[in-house]
Amino acid sequence: MKNYRIAVIPGDGVGKEVMREGIKVLDRVSGLKGDIAFTFDHYQWGCEYYLKHGRMMDQDGLERLKQYDAILLGAVGFPGVPDHISLRELLLKIRQGFKQYINLRPVKLLPNADCPIKGKRPEDIDMVFVRENMEGEYAGIGGIIRENTPDETAVQTSIFTRKNTERVMDFAFRLAAERNRLGKVTSVTKSNALNYSMVFWDRVFREKAKEYPEIKTESFHVDATSMYMIQRPEDFDVVVASNLFGDILTDLGAALQGGLGFAAGANLNPEREYPSMFEPVHGSAPDIAGKGQANPIAMIWTVKLMLDFLGHGEEGNMIIDAIIEALKQKDALTPDLGGAGTTSQVGDMICRAIDKQSI
Repeated sequence: MKNYRIAVIPGDGVGKEVMREGIKVLDRVSGLKGDIAFTFDHYQWGCEYYLKHGRMMDQDGLERLKQYDAILLGAVGFPGVPDHISLRELLLKIRQGFKQYINLRPVKLLPNADCPIKGKRPEDIDMVFVRENMEGEYAGIGGIIRENTPDETAVQTSIFTRKNTERVMDFAFRLAAERNRLGKVTSVTKSNALNYSMVFWDRVFREKAKEYPEIKTESFHVDATSMYMIQRPEDFDVVVASNLFGDILTDLGAALQGGLGFAAGANLNPEREYPSMFEPVHGSAPDIAGKGQANPIAMIWTVKLMLDFLGHGEEGNMIIDAIIEALKQKDALTPDLGGAGTTSQVGDMICRAIDKQSI
């Protein structure tokens, strides 16, 4: 039996609630065959921790996290803590510190989920975003000078290295070949305005495309991409984008698949030199925290991504099949999906669907 050690960071708000359901599903799946098991260590890091201790995580946090096979994160964000602190002092510290240079976000419409675009079916919306996750617009290079004067000036500098850009694009091309859907990679750019970073991005993409002649390619400006995602989402397969563009477009993608309650995400170190981190991307939703209204499907889908990465795709597919089965019971889903169910009840419903698969 393979026993995986998982670091659990529930975080803030609804992160704690959805995390319980993700762990519940993991325990249920691991008990089916008896060939995998999970040991969970919980870390109470996040914004509430920051308000008590003045930091988002322990000073030796990265060193402690190194020992795990994977990290599960619920959500971070809390009133009174600026968003740039919660992001940069926990999420980005882990992503950058552990070289998690791939942010993987599936945008897939599941059967029985409602799409806001009329006439679109599950086979029409099935794309994966490969978002650069360490540098680009989120590199954190810059500063503010002459603060609080009429001449106050803010400078934010993007960083794009050849090494990182190439390996992100390589990942996207390999993924397109593995998915065997359209066999296409779409690059998101804005080289008409960003005359250094995105011109560089375009050039590297053209170079990489020559190494994968069997894969079709296309390149769109980010504004056009957002339009095409609405007009003809069926034309997208694998999308590769910079940190900022990928961040924005995947929220649009979440809307296509039925809302942020379905938005799963993975921060991958493909070489497995460090643990990868898996998180839903819906945020901490403080307005509904503690009410049992949070949709746990994004967290549970995130658990599926973790199982896939750890080499247990069969168990991961069982989770997706169970989510699809649960979506048939509209009245029992959470309020964002039009139901009257609670976070825990939806988790239980998915677990029962998993149990049925093992009969």
